[in-house]
Amino acid sequence: MILIVPCCEPGKGGGHLSRCIALTKDLHAMGKKARLFITPQTRDLTNLYKSHDFNPSWCITNEELEIRQKLQGDLDFIVLDNFKTTQEEITRWKNFAPVIGIDEGGDFREEFDFLIDILIPRNFIKPAANITSPKLLIKNITQRRADSSARKDRILISFGQEDTAGLGLKTAQTLSEMEDSQYWDITLLKGALSGGLTHTPKNVKVLDNIPKLAERLREYDLVITHYGLTAYEALYAGTRVLLDHPTPLHKELAKTAGFKTFTQKSFSRTSNQRFAKGTEELLADNNTKENLSALVNRLKPIINKSCPVCGSEKKQVISRLSDRTYKRCKKCDVIYMDRINEPPIEYEKEYFFESYKKQYGKTYLEDFDNIKEAGKQRLKHIVKISHKDTKVKREEKNSEFPTLLDIGCAYGPFLAAAKEEGFSPTGIDPAEDAVKYVNEELGIPAIHSIFPVSISDTFDVVTLWYVIEHFKDCVSVLSEIKKLLKPDGILAFSTPSFSGISGCVSLENFLSASPADHFTIWSPKMVKKALALCGFNVKKIVVVGHHPERFPVLGKLAKNKKGLVYSILLAYSKLFRLGDTFEVYSVKVD
Repeated sequence: MILIVPCCEPGKGGGHLSRCIALTKDLHAMGKKARLFITPQTRDLTNLYKSHDFNPSWCITNEELEIRQKLQGDLDFIVLDNFKTTQEEITRWKNFAPVIGIDEGGDFREEFDFLIDILIPRNFIKPAANITSPKLLIKNITQRRADSSARKDRILISFGQEDTAGLGLKTAQTLSEMEDSQYWDITLLKGALSGGLTHTPKNVKVLDNIPKLAERLREYDLVITHYGLTAYEALYAGTRVLLDHPTPLHKELAKTAGFKTFTQKSFSRTSNQRFAKGTEELLADNNTKENLSALVNRLKPIINKSCPVCGSEKKQVISRLSDRTYKRCKKCDVIYMDRINEPPIEYEKEYFFESYKKQYGKTYLEDFDNIKEAGKQRLKHIVKISHKDTKVKREEKNSEFPTLLDIGCAYGPFLAAAKEEGFSPTGIDPAEDAVKYVNEELGIPAIHSIFPVSISDTFDVVTLWYVIEHFKDCVSVLSEIKKLLKPDGILAFSTPSFSGISGCVSLENFLSASPADHFTIWSPKMVKKALALCGFNVKKIVVVGHHPERFPVLGKLAKNKKGLVYSILLAYSKLFRLGDTFEVYSVKVD
């Protein structure tokens, strides 16, 4: 079930409520179990429901929600269109399910799992939203056609469902008394939640409601409204728009977005043609082609209630991208990712061939020997830490080979290196083709599975080379690894570093370029503390992945690997450990 929670308070207008009613109705049409959360009201919503052709049985009260959660617990996520959410409210809702905020204007935006700004312009309020786009409002709006016939200009005045500031009547009165009023056909839409009018201006048509208003806006030459849904819907319909402002916030939002303001002094039959900017200019800043209903329909949030490495719930949002949110754990300093939905990546044959070749210029098997050689260098560090002589002659009977489990072994280059260096290796990988290759071509035992998996053996060494960042839940992974390791067993892994040169130049760009399936991002500066919390003592850190060409300014001069600038920057990178990846060698602590 998807729960839609609108701002229902009298005096807050009807825009949030209307948007949520439409969203709930659309989700039902798409086959979702959506419910509109309605708190006790001091006003009758019957007319508003009728104007949207909304079934009141799709509503749910607080008591019904509590009972349903206890019995079924089937709440997938919550959409809050709540204007300004308090700390108490956001804490309460997050105990139910992941929370997505729409046009959230309160002081606790950082607490939301995802933020969608439709009417709040980009960077108008901090922190920035994951998605900012007024286009999310639009669905099935037909553009108006140019009408060259001699007729009166059709003007629609609409200030929302409630119009607490009374701007609709005031504007209609003003236009009806102007010298050019004979050239205008004026309609005042007073809104389903507004009270009765004190009087009706002459030559003004007054309506309580226009069914499917967004689809009818193309019938008008000009719409006068406040900053909100109708303003953008009119733009998409190709209708000119002028705004008046019920609050200073509305005025500031309209100015930031680029809308023109209605004033009596500057308004006339001829001048109103020049008032509104073009649709393309006002709607240029977009990063989605969906409307809100389609976006919400496809959401399947992957949310970490706590740090996936140490389990702490104390965190800070550091970056919001269109498909993900990055948070930094305040206890272990790891950066971890929440996603709007599953990453579009599968670890099968294509991942190691087509995808690998696009990134490295050769397939994984074509790069086998290079990866194997790198594995031998890593094994030297492992041997040195373990103080075990692994280079035992294979012909010697009764010799005990140190056991090694390589998680995410792929096609086995590290396993092959380990076998040559005197280890008894075993692999595990989710790619069936890779496991088959390891078993049949390399003659090394490998398990086709996603880790963690039940394994009866214990090992001297467990390794994960560029694998640990792919796990959503490192707490369970590291816990299971600890169980699999013998006393003083070694955990070794490699992973990208957010404190490398790329992250130092721009952490935002680094995170944006991070693969969609990297759920945790580490650094040499925090790994000791993080692993200590998980029961491991780090013995050695090797910073690799040095890229002098990525340095700001001088990096442009470091393209020649034999050049002086490249050599200087490489030395600097190694001295200050600015490589974009690193290796960790740690020992299990009993």
